[in-house]
Amino acid sequence: MSDKAMNEAERGRLPLPRKTLLWIAAGAALLLAAAISLVVFLNPMPPHSLTLATGPEGSSYATFGKRYKDMMAKQGVRVHLRVTTGGVENMALLRDPKSGVDLGFVDGGLTPDDDFTGVVSLGTLGYEPIWVFSRQPLTDRGLSSLKGKRVAVGPEGCDERVLLAMLGKRKALDSSGFILLTQSAEESVDDLVRGRIDAAIVVNSFASPAVRKLANEPGLYTADFARADAYVARFSTLTKRVLPEGAVDLEHDRPSHPVTLLATKTSLIAKARLHPALKYLVLEMLAKVHGRPNIFQKAAEFPAAEEQETELAPEARHFYKSGQPVLQRYMPFWLAVLVEQVAMLLIPLVGLAYPTIKMLMWLYGWGMQRKIFLIYGELHWIEIQLGKLDGKPVSEHLLGRMAALEARTARVRVPAKFLPLLYSLKDDLGKVRARIDALA
Repeated sequence: MSDKAMNEAERGRLPLPRKTLLWIAAGAALLLAAAISLVVFLNPMPPHSLTLATGPEGSSYATFGKRYKDMMAKQGVRVHLRVTTGGVENMALLRDPKSGVDLGFVDGGLTPDDDFTGVVSLGTLGYEPIWVFSRQPLTDRGLSSLKGKRVAVGPEGCDERVLLAMLGKRKALDSSGFILLTQSAEESVDDLVRGRIDAAIVVNSFASPAVRKLANEPGLYTADFARADAYVARFSTLTKRVLPEGAVDLEHDRPSHPVTLLATKTSLIAKARLHPALKYLVLEMLAKVHGRPNIFQKAAEFPAAEEQETELAPEARHFYKSGQPVLQRYMPFWLAVLVEQVAMLLIPLVGLAYPTIKMLMWLYGWGMQRKIFLIYGELHWIEIQLGKLDGKPVSEHLLGRMAALEARTARVRVPAKFLPLLYSLKDDLGKVRARIDALA
């Protein structure tokens, strides 16, 4: 035995043979490969693309959709934008399993029924004020003056029309006398300025280019909902917002006085079956896009863990409470997902492997001891035969048995833990050999 091996033996351990180390490394690699294969088979990796239902061109939904697309592309996820009439159509697409839509913007209170099976909310994103732009100053009390007037409210099924129907059903706003035109806010800007239409009703955030144009246009007015508190009391999905004096254009003092508005809150709705890792990725993006302050919200007010009609996704609850999963904070998205899924699989495997390895080690130790004890049994038989000689010479058969036992012992290899037992055996063999030599 070399000096290095002797030193290792004195410390109670011996280095593992290279062949053993190679077997251990191969076994570990095989286990890891099996775990990855099992993860991919049982819980597939998230898809590399998803479809987002936005809204009409020129709306804030469309603006946010383009930002989402750029941000998600940096994470290796391609976002397909689907232009729609608004949140009502978006919810219908999300509830349709064959639509191919994974995400969509939906305003609170505008869904036609209470069936939200198969969809979950990722939280509210911000306020969507109800803008009534006209060529004359108006308050909510004076909206009746628009009867017989040409009012642009967008196509059939759009959010504005659904909202008017909802308010009319509760006797809060009677729009039955309006001449409703299917023009969007973007299409209405020039017609409203030139007097070809009388008013436009838009449900959109201040981020919408069309809203900014109409709010900043000289000669146009934004209706002031003086009784906003009454509307909020009657409609739980509506909130009161105030457009401060000069907020649109401080130099030209637009608006010239504070304007009280009603607003809904927009939620991002997802199909419940959307991969959890993608939900977390989208939630992280929402925090970056919607967390900034604007004239209607404070910094970090949105996105928020608020349920409107749709239940909040479990991933959203966890995100708003604890933030992004740890691995996704420090690793590229796809690598973090793979590591997390493999780890989730390996944890129970390791828990099962520990007692299994302990039992295998016990069996191995028992096997090592049995190997030595069998030699001791043979040695004991030889000693019994020597005691029966009674002065007779040692037979060739007994000498051969002893030589075979010594050779067998020389071939025995045991871990450092059993070296004392092996050396004790060799010492006893030496004593019996000395006795045989004396008799010979």
